[in-house]
Amino acid sequence: MKESKITIGLSPEEAIVFYDWICRFNEEEYTEFEDQAEQRVLWDIESILESKLAAPLNSKYDDLLQVARSKIRDEIEG
Repeated sequence: MKESKITIGLSPEEAIVFYDWICRFNEEEYTEFEDQAEQRVLWDIESILESKLAAPLNSKYDDLLQVARSKIRDEIEG
C-alpha cells in the first residue's frame, strides 16, 4: 500500500499563531494524551512549522504575532 500525505494549507498568519500556540503547549509539564503518538504528532508539526517560518527568528516576532492574531481573531459583534 502506497503511503500518501495529507496537506493542510495555512495562511502565513495562521501558521505563526498555530506555531506559537503549539510551542507553548509542547513546553507544558503536564498534558493529557490518550496515546504518546498524539504528542509525537504535535512535536513533528512544531518542527515542520519551525523549518518553514522566518517570523520566529525575527527580532520583532512578538509584534508579528500580535498582528497575525488581530487579522485572524473573530470580530466581536455588538
